[in-house]
Amino acid sequence: MKKTLLVIMITMLTFVGKSYAEMSYGVSLAFTQINADGSETEGGESNNGSADNNVVIPSLFAEYAYSDTVSIGLDYIPMTADVSDKAKKRTDTETSVTGTTTEVTTSRAQSAQAELSNHVTLYSNYMLNDTAYVKAGVAFVQLKTDESLGTGSNYGNDTVDGYTIGLGGRSEFAGLFTSYAVEYTDFSSLDLTSTTGNSISADIDVLEVKISVGKRF
Repeated sequence: MKKTLLVIMITMLTFVGKSYAEMSYGVSLAFTQINADGSETEGGESNNGSADNNVVIPSLFAEYAYSDTVSIGLDYIPMTADVSDKAKKRTDTETSVTGTTTEVTTSRAQSAQAELSNHVTLYSNYMLNDTAYVKAGVAFVQLKTDESLGTGSNYGNDTVDGYTIGLGGRSEFAGLFTSYAVEYTDFSSLDLTSTTGNSISADIDVLEVKISVGKRF
């Protein structure tokens, strides 16, 4: 899917004249809902869970317009965001039987959190009319795990990519423009293996209502 979007963007730009070319720079503020579903496999046992968080995220963007209908842009988020509004915790209790009347019970506290950072989106906007536009692009984000597991497991970090689609409206006055958009990003599945051989698989989706202000040059 992501390769297809890149091909479409490159093809669009190939057939559009460059005489109109102009740059725009601006800032955005997105009211963001992060949703994640995943599972951890530990010693043959699988535990499923979900997490969500609602945050307000600012970003910076630059756009290059090839015509009055087509532009490409780069959006960068200079801050981090937690996947969950609080660390996910659980207590595991294991009982082992030694063959005698003695039984050993072990209780383990498990706590996990994940953080998104260095979020970059390469996108293209296509104007449907004077005000409305559609958006498509590819997104990349670094996911950092932060866990305290009684099993001694430690998961590393990874970069996840995904696709972005959106629909918005734009108005302009005296070289300044404002836009309002609803955008959805579906990241590819994340699969990590811990230092003790356990594994996690997770899927992250992001829904945003974004307000942007920019200036053309």
